[in-house]
Parts: sequence; C-alpha cells; structure tokens
Amino acid sequence: MQSEHLSNLHLGWVVEQARTIVPATATAEVDVRLVRETDGARLLRLVRDHVEGLGYHVIADRDPTDEERLMYGRIARFDGRVSYAAFRTDFDSEPGLWLSAGFVNLFGEEPVKIRTSGGSIPISPFVTTLGIPAVTVPTVNPDNNQHSPNENLRVGSFLEGIAIATAVLSQPLRPFVIVH
Repeated sequence: MQSEHLSNLHLGWVVEQARTIVPATATAEVDVRLVRETDGARLLRLVRDHVEGLGYHVIADRDPTDEERLMYGRIARFDGRVSYAAFRTDFDSEPGLWLSAGFVNLFGEEPVKIRTSGGSIPISPFVTTLGIPAVTVPTVNPDNNQHSPNENLRVGSFLEGIAIATAVLSQPLRPFVIVH
C-alpha cells in the first residue's frame, strides 16, 4: 500500500520512504459533508478560529514568507472553500412519493427513509441552482469502503440497484410544481 492511501494526514516520510529526520512541514486535510442547515462558511471560520486558538498564526491561501517564518513560532497555512450547499427533498413531495411508490412496487412495503444522507453530493449545485428536486437511493453494500482505496460493490448490490432504478423509473410521475 502506498503512503498516500493511508490517510489524509501525513508528516514527513512514511512507510517505504521512512527516514530519521524531522520534516519542515505537515499537512492535514479535512473534508466535511454538509447538510441543508449547515453554513459551510461558518464551519470554515470555526476551524480557522480553532487553529488560531491553538496559538498558530494563520495565513490564508499562500505559503508563509521567510520573514513570517522568522516572526512566528507557529504558522499554519489555511486553504478552505465551500464547494456547494446541501439539498434535501421532503418525503411527502411529489418526487419523494414517486420514489416510495417504486419501492412499494418492487418490495411490497414502504422503504426505510433517511432524512439526510450526504446532502452535499455532486448533484447539489443543480438542485439548488435550478430549483429542481432530487432524490437519492444508496445501493451499495455497507462495507464498500466508499471513496477509499479498495472501494467495492458486490454483484448483488449492483443487481438490486438496477432493479430499484427500474421499479422507480417505471412509476408514473404526476406533474409537480418547481418552487424557486
């Protein structure tokens, strides 16, 4: 396994590159999945404030200068951005009812509904910008290592996902009003 796959926190040289010296820098990366009620910019401020509270002089979006390195004993470069806001479509909305009908048609009972599951997913900008509701259906196995090394999908989960998509897409969709 290569060191870049161990985690998002690296210090110096690890695994095959291990050395007995102290590196000049360390890097930490934090990825936060938002929900609709979360203000991403506020979360960034809180993280930055926390780093400053630990005694670091924080510099945004650039490396420190040699003068700054001499002036401050603890320096942190802080690069932060909010990619996009999260969305949520209500269970009792037309798309929510349409999705439920597909599940009932396939499995003979109402699905288990989860209010929010990864609301800041890549379709979120389309949903929030265009005002078009969307629904998601996770079809992966619980131990799939999603978005990680050795991500996997069992054949049974893949086939069930096809059956679910077919059942949902075969349901008539009543016209619904898009709220802007």
